[in-house]
Amino acid sequence: MSINAYRRKYAYGEDYGTSYFKFGPVAEEPYMIENRGYFIPDTIITRVAGVTKTLVVGPEVTQYLGSKEDAAKYLVYPMRDGIVRRGDTRAWQVLKELTRYGFEQTMPQEAKDFEGFYVTAALSAIAPKYMYEEFFQMHADLDEELGAVKAVTIIPQPLAVAIAQKAVTCTVVESGHGNTQITPISQYPIRGAIVSLNRGGAEADAITGEILKDAGYGDLASEEKLVRMVKENIGLIPRDLDEAIRKAKENPEKFKAHYKVPGTLTEIDLEENSWMRFLIGEIIFNPEHEIFQSYYRRGLPRPRDTVIGDEKIPGTIKLGHAIAISVGKTSVELQPYLYKRIILSGGNFAWKVPPEFEDVACDAATKIYLQMKELDLEVRAELTSDPAYSVWKGAIVYSIALPDDYLWDWNRMEGWYKRGVHY
Repeated sequence: MSINAYRRKYAYGEDYGTSYFKFGPVAEEPYMIENRGYFIPDTIITRVAGVTKTLVVGPEVTQYLGSKEDAAKYLVYPMRDGIVRRGDTRAWQVLKELTRYGFEQTMPQEAKDFEGFYVTAALSAIAPKYMYEEFFQMHADLDEELGAVKAVTIIPQPLAVAIAQKAVTCTVVESGHGNTQITPISQYPIRGAIVSLNRGGAEADAITGEILKDAGYGDLASEEKLVRMVKENIGLIPRDLDEAIRKAKENPEKFKAHYKVPGTLTEIDLEENSWMRFLIGEIIFNPEHEIFQSYYRRGLPRPRDTVIGDEKIPGTIKLGHAIAISVGKTSVELQPYLYKRIILSGGNFAWKVPPEFEDVACDAATKIYLQMKELDLEVRAELTSDPAYSVWKGAIVYSIALPDDYLWDWNRMEGWYKRGVHY
């Protein structure tokens, strides 16, 4: 088999999202597990039960979750805001175990031609150089243990989205759990124009938790996964928040927010507070709306400001305005082309609009269009067909397309980091 044919057969993508780790070889969809790990405490019970593991990832985590206090103590989400501190030993342990889990789940057991995957790992656009170094070393170590990695490379998540969409010149807005990356691209990300906002799905989760408390479900508000499920099932993006609230209060029955947790007897009904479902979508796009000020005073974390050189970008800036600031850092001649194709990707943009709410709610692309129109900017915004998987798909395409003899260069930050050459 030729090198190119082998690479097409054993291309492998990894998307290290803040909330989920998506991975796998060429397929319609990736495997997906939560980006977290549970450190099993050493107790008499675990010894008697013969538990020898100290760290578990994937579906197995659920079996070890005990009290809420234990979860807070032993459950580690390694990539808050898409960045891992160099010295955060437990976070790096979890990431290595997640990566190992991915290979163990997907390595062909009986393929005689398998010599390791060609792996493309996608990280946050603002990931520092030391994260690249750590990820390369992690994959080299796992190759030594498993024989899973013939070569590995790393690309920024927004570039992976552009590759998946076959876009050469565009602006990618990738919004996950931890942050929202605004990245103008002209063949390659324009690093000096990247704006990373410290907000994403976590803020929508946080306001959902506050809404649950206000509705009398305070005992459920501390369970992160449950809060996320409620958010995804009742949250709506309003075309205009004030108008949506007015209509929802006038007709509470039509806008009723009710959710039954699958497999349990737990039911959540916001009743007269059902208008609050619009806050869940709005906080991603406009957390500076006055309605959120009371929540900030009560303790809801205000999105942190972003500092770029001497410039401070407010954490609560409207998303449309932040896009305009990012594009404004590029050549004036280029800017019209960057506005012509704004690509939205990430699970944080995967909001559905029930037909009965189309007069007051909208999808993420329409919301961006409306916000940019307020700035007298005519744009074309589009949502990827599979926003949760776009990064992974782009990583797969890159694994197939990157020539085998194009070796990693720390100046270009491109190329293969290969077995027998680098490790």
